[in-house]
Amino acid sequence: MTQPAEGIEAVLWDFGGVVTTSPFEAFSRFEAARGLPTDFIRRVNSTRPDDNAWARLERSEVDADGFAGLFAEESAALGHRIDGHEVLALLAGDLRPAMVAALDRVRARFKTACLTNNARVGEGPGMQADPARAAAIAEVMRRFDVVIESSKIGVRKPEPRFYELACAQLNVRPERAVFLDDLGVNLKPARAMGMTTIKVVDPAVALRELSEVLDLDLTG
Repeated sequence: MTQPAEGIEAVLWDFGGVVTTSPFEAFSRFEAARGLPTDFIRRVNSTRPDDNAWARLERSEVDADGFAGLFAEESAALGHRIDGHEVLALLAGDLRPAMVAALDRVRARFKTACLTNNARVGEGPGMQADPARAAAIAEVMRRFDVVIESSKIGVRKPEPRFYELACAQLNVRPERAVFLDDLGVNLKPARAMGMTTIKVVDPAVALRELSEVLDLDLTG
């Protein structure tokens, strides 16, 4: 259970899997349709996580075509070849209205930042193929005081520098920040720096925890 923290000045949000639905849901549907092992795409992405195709794409070291070829090789090495272009098509999530509403309440009283590992594919930070959906994502992004994108700065979560940059731009010490992410590996360095962390598995549960930390009702 997340314990309430005093002196909080900022709330930092992951994007995919927190403000929008998780791409892991789309990965699971793809795997089921193709008869692939459960969580196979996640296994590919977690193999050599600091320098694999996924990491290189999010740091803008390769483009979409380069990623597609590398991902095909990496997935084939694990037993099932997948064209990386098919994986990229699964990334665009849907906005979670409750999270957007919570963001609006939070930003009225606290500094906010979006910390997102993304790639220069699709339109905008949400990597959307549909221009209308990209516009909706962009409108939400404008609500943050600071947006840190891996594809623009060449650093990605869970590299500590990513969190240091966010705190510097917000002018806040880590111990005065809360960070929400759906991946434990991304929360670990933030917690080590002194941040209060919330893992988003069930969005409703995460918002209850954030409400407790901030002493602000975000569940209504």
